[in-house]
Amino acid sequence: MAAESMPGTTVTAAHFMHDLDISGEPRLRIGSLFSGYGGLDLAVEHVFNATTVWFSELNAPVARVFSHHWPEAPNLGDITAIDWSQVEPVDILIGGFPCQDVSTVGKRAGLAPGTRSGLWAHMAAAIDALQPEWVVIENVRGLLSSPAIRPPAEGDDHDRRNPGDATPDGATLRGMERDPWHLGDNAARPLRALGAVLGDLADLRLDARWIGLPASLVGAPHQRFRIFALARRTVPHPAGDGLIARRRDSRPGASETRDDRAVAPDHRLRAPRTGWLTEQESRVGDAVVPDRRTVQRWGRYADAITRWEHITGRPAPAPALLNDADGPRPAPAFVEWLMSLPTGWVTDTDQLTQNQQITALGNGVLPLHAVAALRALKLSGRWGRSLVVVRCGGQQRR
Repeated sequence: MAAESMPGTTVTAAHFMHDLDISGEPRLRIGSLFSGYGGLDLAVEHVFNATTVWFSELNAPVARVFSHHWPEAPNLGDITAIDWSQVEPVDILIGGFPCQDVSTVGKRAGLAPGTRSGLWAHMAAAIDALQPEWVVIENVRGLLSSPAIRPPAEGDDHDRRNPGDATPDGATLRGMERDPWHLGDNAARPLRALGAVLGDLADLRLDARWIGLPASLVGAPHQRFRIFALARRTVPHPAGDGLIARRRDSRPGASETRDDRAVAPDHRLRAPRTGWLTEQESRVGDAVVPDRRTVQRWGRYADAITRWEHITGRPAPAPALLNDADGPRPAPAFVEWLMSLPTGWVTDTDQLTQNQQITALGNGVLPLHAVAALRALKLSGRWGRSLVVVRCGGQQRR
């Protein structure tokens, strides 16, 4: 599918697939979990000069879209059935584990055993087994507020806990006692999902930072607030610390992996496919003014549409598909453009129906959005210092 002409360079899904790395330097290897169409992979490849060498995606049609863009990367299949001892170690492990149970528009079951969002436990197991240098996590805003429920740790002996308060009877309670923020002191302040994830990363000897940003920060004509976490190994890790056993979430009925091919030891790293992201980054913040035709077509949305057309380097497709029977429906090509993807990345395929395309795009990561978050996390000072930035309503809080 060819893109329409626009000022600047117009790109398609295959445009940068075979670019050469002039430096000749070996790229870092990425292992990708809950991969979708590869939006997070594109951002991590771009920021780290890395390449994805294997992925794990349970949805077969979406996995075929991923394989179309990363044909040399095998799909390890169902994350609950992967034997990590047989998987090639990677430098960077990435994933946006399912958000349904932590999303503010869902039932808010939280990060708990047996839930879809509880699949984070399997990503933690992969980190424990593979020992990557970096870990990248993406999820929805609800990660900040949804509860987390921990399965009992193996070997816990509740009979040995101290039954009394730390402060003896009759002692004067100082201003710092009792601290209502102590874990377990107040049921109204439960462990939150993001706290559980960061706690697991700390148990795995990873130094983590997180940031919350709206997609509009990079010029997108929508908010799409997302949480990104970047963790780096700073302490040598002995052979396993038992986190797999303590955090394992055994889910009944887990299917076998659909693709258990081993990655060859001489696996060749692919050339970068993200040159278009460099161009998009360079256009963020440019001053643009909608022309008369754009104002007539888009009305009050003309400024936002013009800005995103400039950043993506291509015009906005028609936003809706007209159907006399069902009325207008969102056009997958328009949603693909909203996600800053090259023309046809998801839509130029017969692997997905239009409904499946919309679902895949809605569940995916906007690459330019993730690039901005990763650059902020990676370059914002020395490791060992925390960085917490949340942008809400134009305000930035640290």
